Amino acid sequence: MYAETSHENVESCLTEALVIHASHDLRLDPILLPDPGPDEVQVNMAWGGICGSDLHYFSHGGVGASVLHAPMVLGHEVSGTISALGSDVKGFSVGQDVAIHPARPCGHCLECARERRNLCRNMLFLGSAARDPHTDGGFRRSMTVKAAQLHSLPPGLTLRRACLAEPLSVALHAIARAGDVRGRNVMVQGAGPIGLLIVAGLVHHGAKRIVVTDLEDSPLQCATRLGADRCYNTRHTEVEEEFDILFEATGVPTALPAAIGHTRRGGILVQVGMFPPGDIQVPVAQIINRELDFRGTFRFDTEFDAALALLAERPEIADILVTQQFPLRDFAAAFALAPDRRQAAKILLSLNS
Repeated sequence: MYAETSHENVESCLTEALVIHASHDLRLDPILLPDPGPDEVQVNMAWGGICGSDLHYFSHGGVGASVLHAPMVLGHEVSGTISALGSDVKGFSVGQDVAIHPARPCGHCLECARERRNLCRNMLFLGSAARDPHTDGGFRRSMTVKAAQLHSLPPGLTLRRACLAEPLSVALHAIARAGDVRGRNVMVQGAGPIGLLIVAGLVHHGAKRIVVTDLEDSPLQCATRLGADRCYNTRHTEVEEEFDILFEATGVPTALPAAIGHTRRGGILVQVGMFPPGDIQVPVAQIINRELDFRGTFRFDTEFDAALALLAERPEIADILVTQQFPLRDFAAAFALAPDRRQAAKILLSLNS
């Protein structure tokens, strides 16, 4: 029995799920599918996006301090259709398409009381080994989930596009951490999926000029299609400018000095990419002498509905970002291709095929 299946209501059947057992040990396993409790729903899953954290669990058996101690279902970028309702659930109906917010904050810690729920110290997050028992994710045929985690889709938004609400929420939260970007010159360092979605969010929020850097041409082409004004492959071309706001979205420690150097004096540097555990060298004197505002950003909270609305308004965001899709049964091919940034940006799993 996996962690999330320990419900009080144990009347259940089985469903198939993508379970990580250890690094490079990913399997389609039968797991319990509990009937929904009073405040829960059952969802037939439709689509799931493979995230960088999923790839870390596959390659390394963990993400930073979140290390696998038991088998866990992967996946937190997911959407599906309601198949059953708990007795107390209101506002939803069987057959309704929904996106699933992956976070379950506790609601009573100091951070939750301050409405900083994304920083909840007791957070349960789909597909995360941060806590024991681990919190199973959404890469499965069907799942039982709290109704409070469901979000209705805006008119016209498909389930396929809706599964990108989670990473777009991360991008929108990062932009919110930077403050008002209207009329500002902005650089995004790193054109992975989150960096690309930051570009889309910056366009939506009225940034004056958006410059993007990466080491590969393919993601930079996506950045241009999403609205970037100028892109640089820094294997070949150095950036000579400084920017009002810079988003460091690579998570590569050696990229941080360049990010600091490209942020103008008195500017804002938002660290989006997650650095690996351990000590890294940071030119703190430059942060001090240039009086930079260095800001962290972590996950998201209320941005989820805004992300769904933006995907409905600009469906091309999802269409540009998604480069491949695979049936769930072909997970091995999907996870083999996903790290290749010359070919793949965002890869989706079709969870009921």
